[in-house]
Order: sequence, then structure tokens, then C-alpha cells
Amino acid sequence: MISQIKKAMFILLVAGFGGAAGAYLFSISENSGYSSLSQKNNQNKPDVHYVNMPSTSDAVLTDFTKAADLTVHSVVHVKTSYNSRPTGYNPFGYNPFDFWGRPQESPKQEASGSGVIITDDGYIVTNNHVIENADKVEVTLNDNRSFTAKVVGTDPSTDLALLKIDEKGLPYVAYGNSDDVKVGEWVLAVGNPFNLTSTVTAGIVSAKARNIGILPDTYKIESFIQTDAAVNPGNSGGALVNTRGELVGINSAIASNTGSYTGYSFAIPVNLVKKVMDDLVEYGSVQRGFIGVSIRDVDSKLADEKGLKETQGIYVAGLNEDGAASEAGLKEGDVITKVGEVAVSNTPQLQEQIGRFRPGDKVNVTVLRNGVEKTFAVVLRNKDGDTKLVKNDQVLNLLGGTFETVRSEDKSKLGLQGGIRISKLMSGKLRSAGIREGFIITAIDKKPIRTMDDLENALKTKQGGVLIEGVYPNGMKAYYGFGI
Repeated sequence: MISQIKKAMFILLVAGFGGAAGAYLFSISENSGYSSLSQKNNQNKPDVHYVNMPSTSDAVLTDFTKAADLTVHSVVHVKTSYNSRPTGYNPFGYNPFDFWGRPQESPKQEASGSGVIITDDGYIVTNNHVIENADKVEVTLNDNRSFTAKVVGTDPSTDLALLKIDEKGLPYVAYGNSDDVKVGEWVLAVGNPFNLTSTVTAGIVSAKARNIGILPDTYKIESFIQTDAAVNPGNSGGALVNTRGELVGINSAIASNTGSYTGYSFAIPVNLVKKVMDDLVEYGSVQRGFIGVSIRDVDSKLADEKGLKETQGIYVAGLNEDGAASEAGLKEGDVITKVGEVAVSNTPQLQEQIGRFRPGDKVNVTVLRNGVEKTFAVVLRNKDGDTKLVKNDQVLNLLGGTFETVRSEDKSKLGLQGGIRISKLMSGKLRSAGIREGFIITAIDKKPIRTMDDLENALKTKQGGVLIEGVYPNGMKAYYGFGI
């Protein structure tokens, strides 16, 4: 009996010792953060540290302070004033793609936007819609100095304008290369939203070569860089820069149903900006080359309809008679795939690439014809069909306008043998005399005006009073006088 009791006590002691040992081992396991099951469920737990390591490194790579410092001193506040409401301004109009910087309802008729200094001697790029029809343009630098700016020239087809202030030694932004900009790349938007000067926001490039149908000009070029950097009214004409502080675009528009930022903004690519600025400085007007084709983007429907093997490129639907493309040997049905060494897959890309050249420039255009790649040397022409460059002289600058030869349809409609159409008005003699955009000059001092040469010859030695005769597109004839 006693032996049985001893045996039972021995078993209990062994069991108790085993339980204590098990509890101790379990405690150790728990304190270490792992159990066999937890280990299985947390096999990837050490990876958390490895995932975090690139994040720390990336934060260094995307440090925006240097880019911001290189840019804020070169972005200016552009203030404009108007004696009367600008033509076509509709304060109640709505467009989901909206410009900023238009005049607001106020007795003073003032508006504001941004601009970017591009040379140390005072050349400043901004948007055309920021200074459009302004009677006075004032520029305020980051150090609070203010200057009255001269409008050197404008280009409605790209929504760009060039200003000039009389100052030296200014900080300016270096040009980058918008062709090198990648979707997903970090960018900064620098400007003056809501009159808040020197504001910097960051985002990524969301898309390239975006056409949003916002420019009203007949010869418009829309190939915007789309970003999600926060921009608002007042940012128009401001800088879009990369993380090195290089200018890659000029901010111009937003997609919004409120008029303020809701996620997407659009900038003019700097390679196009640079060409337009160079033209305005050298010639006083933009020298635009045309390839002379009517085009369509290639999609699945068109590919099936025309028996095309690819769904990339621009389909040549027609050619201008005696135009640049026709002379070079392009044919209807060709699919344009490259301009020079740059691949183009849609209309905005083609327009942007061709828009960088002037009349008379020779450009290699690569096409697919029946599945075979061919390259043609195309000599670009101006909208009048020749390779002539037109330089605005001092008298034309004094008039304050952009001029073009009257279109053939207007000549036919109005019964004209020729004439010069005022496509754009700025501050100058014409606007002061009450002339409106679209007016077609047919005579100066009773002498017929049919070409740009006629206009220049009639005014280059003129002193005293000038009598201008002409007609508006609706057929209304008008006469204006002013002094030179």
C-alpha cells in the first residue's frame, strides 16, 4: 500500500516538474516574439526592415529643397490691368479644362498670374492668356522689386507670351529637356496661386502629349505635360521643374469643375517653349513650319478599316496640294511614326515635334507604307505655302498686333483680292484707335494692302497721320485714324 502511495507521489512529482519545465520553455518562446505558429505566420516579418531601407534612400533622392531654392527666385508675380473688359471674357462660362489668370469682376479690371525669368537681362516667359489684352503689365520679383514689363510678343497657338523688363543680373531658370521627362517622375510647380507668392508644390508626371482642347487658335499646338502637382488660379505662367531645378514646362491649365485644383494640371513642354521664345526674341513673331497634311490618330477601328498592321502612329488622310509633305513624296495612307529620331504615336506628339521647326527647315519624317518603313526629307513651309520667314519691324511692333495674310475662304466670302488680318492685338496704336481683333486691313492712306510687304512698305517711312480702311469678318466696313 505504502509502495503504491510512493509510486503515485513519484508520478505526480515528475508530472509537476514536466509541467513547470514546459511552462518555462513556453515563457521563453513567448518573450522572444516567436512561436512555431507565429513564425509560420510571420515568415516575412524580417522583410519589413528591407522594405523600409529603400524608402529612406528614396527620401534622399527626392529632396526638393535644392530645386525649390534654384527656382523660387526666378519665378515672378505678373499683374495686369485693363481699361475695359477683355474681348470674349465670360465670367459665367464653364469649361472643365480651365485657364487661370483671367480678369476677375472688379471695378479696376485687374488680374494676376506668374512668369519665369529665362535670361539674366530680363526676358520673362508667361502664358498668353495671363497678359491677353492687358493695358499694363507689372512684374514683381521674389525680392519685392516691381517693374513695368513690355510685351515682346505672343503666340496664341501655344498660349505663350514673352515679356521684357529693364534690369540686369537677374536669377533665371535653366532650360531642361522635356523629351527626357518620364511618366512617374517627380516635378515641382512654382508660382503665385491666389496671390500667395513663391509657392512650391510637388507631384509626379501623370501623362505626356495630352490634348485637352482648350486653345481656341486655328493653328493650336496642344501637347501638355500632365501632372498632379497642386496648382490653382495664379499659377498660370509659372514654372514646372524637375528635381534638379531645370525648367521642363510652363504651367497653363487645370482640369476642374470648381475652378480650383482637383487633381490634374497641365504644362507646356519646355522644348516647345524655348523655340517660341527664341522666335519672339529674334523675329518678333513665331515662325511656324507646317508639314501640309490632314491626319488621324491610328486606332483599332481605323486599322481594321484601312488594313493596317499597327495601331500606333498618325494616318495621313490627305495632303495639301503642292504642300511640304506632297513635295517630299508622302502619300495618302502613309502612317507617320517618327520625326527625326523622335517616335510619334499620336497627333499631339506630331504637332509638338513639327512645331519646334521653322519654315525652310528640312525634317526627316519616317512613315510606314504598306508595312515598309520609309523616310522622307520634308522642307517645312509657312501657312502661306512658302518657306519665307517674316520678321516684325519696329513699326509693326508699334502698332501692337500680330498679322497674317487673309485666308482664301475670307477673300471669297468678302469679295477681297487680298488683305492683312489682325489675328492678335496687344497694347499699341491699333488697339488705342479702337480696332478689334479679326479686322482685315485692305488699304492704308488709300493704297491697297494685299500682302505683308504692302503693309510694311506703307508704314516703314510714314510720319504723321495714318488712315486705315478695312472690313470685319461679318462684312462690316470700318475706317480708323491715328498718328505715328
